[in-house]
Amino acid sequence: MQTLNKNFDVIIIGGGPIGIACALEAQKKNLTYLIIEKGCLVNSLYNYPTNMTFFSTSEKLELDGIPFISSNPKPGKREALEYYRRIATSNDINIHLFEKVNEVKTENANSHKVFTTKGEYTAANIIVATGFYDIPNYLGISGEDLPKVSHYYNDPHYYATQKTLVVGASNSAVDAALEIYRKGGDVTMIVRQAEIGQRVKYWVRPDIVNRIEEGSIKAYFHSNLKEIRENQVVIDTPEGEDVLENDFVLLLTGYRPNFGFLQNMGISLSDDGKKIPSYNEDTMETNVPGIYLAGVICGGVETHKWFIENSRIHAKMIMEHISKREKASA
Repeated sequence: MQTLNKNFDVIIIGGGPIGIACALEAQKKNLTYLIIEKGCLVNSLYNYPTNMTFFSTSEKLELDGIPFISSNPKPGKREALEYYRRIATSNDINIHLFEKVNEVKTENANSHKVFTTKGEYTAANIIVATGFYDIPNYLGISGEDLPKVSHYYNDPHYYATQKTLVVGASNSAVDAALEIYRKGGDVTMIVRQAEIGQRVKYWVRPDIVNRIEEGSIKAYFHSNLKEIRENQVVIDTPEGEDVLENDFVLLLTGYRPNFGFLQNMGISLSDDGKKIPSYNEDTMETNVPGIYLAGVICGGVETHKWFIENSRIHAKMIMEHISKREKASA
């Protein structure tokens, strides 16, 4: 839905599940609001791998008590897209898609200006629900910009019969390695630690461990990717340097929030390396009055701490605080 209005009680930056949850709560409180999303609806989810299965069960992904019916207890990407799309359309959510927020300027505690690729808006309150999936953790090595390199994985068919290097040991890396192997790819994994990550989905971890132990998927532990060449990769291993023939490289080493965007708004970040934004845990309001955080953005670089299941509550907390303040100033 598009609106000609330029002034709102709340502007929500990010049209993912948590942004939608904030919009539903704003409707309940009779607050005027607008979601601004730089991509499609639930953009990060849309860009997840084709065959991705959620760690959470469907009821843990529900918004506002709206039932999420899936064919399996743990839904897949397509089912989630359908669920959140239907919520947005059936509730007539006020959202601008494919519109990027470039800057937010605070005039005072009750007035913020939002500058986007398509216009300017003002709002008494801002909610940042932008997630973390847009900025990869780059390795900064030679060859990382070659065409055969990607920081995102979509579908295994693309890598069939190809020598594919997967860097990482989290859920995304493990899923990619297993799927590509099962589509006929020649898969090698590079893992910095001594083993596959313990946070890998519990029903998947035994599978990848067994495939590595039997030799179906090769793995270098305690190792790092040193260089990417046109037809090779160079690996640092405990036994020394190794050079492998290679067709494709998937650098699935995680992602991070846009910290510069937060800092430009005046939001403080912790200086302990975790870069956790400053916010009130009871209200989700940051150190900048009238600017709130919701969802995974609250965790700084610790992107595994917040997800849909445990951050849905942020929407109610924020809107309750905004509503009380609006009533107090009326």
